[in-house]
Amino acid sequence: MGDIIKISGPAVIAKGMTGCRMYDIVRVGREGLIGEIIRLDMDTAFIQVYEDTSGLFVGEPVESTGLPLTVELGPGLLSSIFDGIQRPLGLIREKSGDFIARGISVHALPRDKKWTFIPDVLPKARVHSGDVLGTVQETESFIHKILVPPGTEGSIKNIRAGSFTVEEPIGELESGQRLYLMHTWPVRSPRPYQQKRDPDELFVTGQRIFDTLFPVAMGGTAAIPGPFGSGKTVVQQTLAKFGNAKIIIYVGCGERGNEMTEVLTDFPELVDPNSGRPLMERTVLVANTSNMPVAAREASIYTGITIAEYFRDQGLSVALMADSTSRWAEALREISSRLEEMPGEEGYPTYLSSKLSAFYERAGRVVCLSQEDRIGSVTVIGAVSPPGGDFSEPVTQATLRIVGTFWALDAGLANRRHFPAINWGRSYSLYSQQLEPWYGREVASDFIDLRKRAMALLQEEASLQEVVQLVGPDALQDNERLIIEAGKMLREDLLQQNAFSPIDGYCPMAKQDGILRAILQFYQLAGDSLRANRFTIDEIINTPEIEQISRLKEVERERFPAYIQQFLANMPQAFVKEG
Repeated sequence: MGDIIKISGPAVIAKGMTGCRMYDIVRVGREGLIGEIIRLDMDTAFIQVYEDTSGLFVGEPVESTGLPLTVELGPGLLSSIFDGIQRPLGLIREKSGDFIARGISVHALPRDKKWTFIPDVLPKARVHSGDVLGTVQETESFIHKILVPPGTEGSIKNIRAGSFTVEEPIGELESGQRLYLMHTWPVRSPRPYQQKRDPDELFVTGQRIFDTLFPVAMGGTAAIPGPFGSGKTVVQQTLAKFGNAKIIIYVGCGERGNEMTEVLTDFPELVDPNSGRPLMERTVLVANTSNMPVAAREASIYTGITIAEYFRDQGLSVALMADSTSRWAEALREISSRLEEMPGEEGYPTYLSSKLSAFYERAGRVVCLSQEDRIGSVTVIGAVSPPGGDFSEPVTQATLRIVGTFWALDAGLANRRHFPAINWGRSYSLYSQQLEPWYGREVASDFIDLRKRAMALLQEEASLQEVVQLVGPDALQDNERLIIEAGKMLREDLLQQNAFSPIDGYCPMAKQDGILRAILQFYQLAGDSLRANRFTIDEIINTPEIEQISRLKEVERERFPAYIQQFLANMPQAFVKEG
């Protein structure tokens, strides 16, 4: 027990905290505000408070719980909406109204709901960390595996089937340790695993510009930087809806209240295209808006990544959307300045890069703790909001040095209604080479060659566009005008996608391959015709095949394979001169 000696916004300094440890959770003041120790100096503790500190007085008591910030992991997570420290917002509203009351304490998982548990192990069986004790049907489409908590092992003394709350024991080990449907885990400690696997499997998004040109691997990391209004949130919602992850964790970190409200109202109405069920049945939302305390914002991404690791340990593929890490970094900057730490570039703390690295490094495709060969993954996709779209600012640059895929959003493309507004000249992926065997096995043996040709064509077209802006299109030769036309087809027919179209909103890999193949075949045949003087460039630009290629994206998935096969077979006839 200590006493407050100084208050500076969310930062509180207390004396007399002998025996406390770093990252211990404390109760601050007579109202019991939740805080966390982030620095210790002798018996002086520096505390970041997760609630509004207005009304606190010097001399009020501070009491340590002796435990770090933890999250509750078990049935009841899915379909939930939490704040930054895993307090369910729906339950808070029932207890305190539309505004979060100071010092309010609620359980993350419901204590009164009973879950039907079916054991998978028998008495006398020996279990280790990560082994499956049994299952719970959490939602209509999701079976929740109840795991042995990390660091626990022993022989089963007894285990029961039936209906239990998360606080009722389902069994007991010979050592006397009880087993529950729920366990807790400190958010700042990565959950253990056996081995990290190479990122050699594609995280399929259904968005052509990502899957074809700038892929992210399952268990990889990606950043989406972009200025205001360029579509970061829309892209992340699209990836959440169509990505091939089994579980979605969406962290709204410091975003505007109206934008987060839109997410909270839209997500429950989204339909999972795979199951036809509500998307929320496999989603967890962590909401910490810009008007909420900054300390809780700093904790929110750790809350999200720990929940993601828990589902990963069940052998599932998880996608974590963090929107946005810039607001999280701003929270670090504010708390750092309150604690009078030495500032780094643009006022951010000097440990900004290491904090970002510690977060993104918790992504990965791993062999889970278990006696069975169970593989799970966490794919982290973080939005970055650089002020004024300046990619040279510290958060963007620090993120660039960490992530494997960089999707640069462009306000100019967004203003031209080009979605996704990804600048193909500034974006890149470090996973392309590792994913080549996957593309050859799952898509087509020559898909990588097609992709390289498309990238080269886009680069040539970008260079020629600079010439056009200087001297006009009439100064170009016929073959250069063909490159301009082919680049336009790649941009508008391949890279542009209608998120609101029931057909074009999601594009499977086979369809992406077909559209890309059609554009490149057209370019090859047109180039041959130009060199042989069979057609002029004006005749080629006016061929009906160009319009037919532009309509390929609206061909239904079921009939596309037969349609594209016939289209590719007939295309050479369009370049045969009659007579």
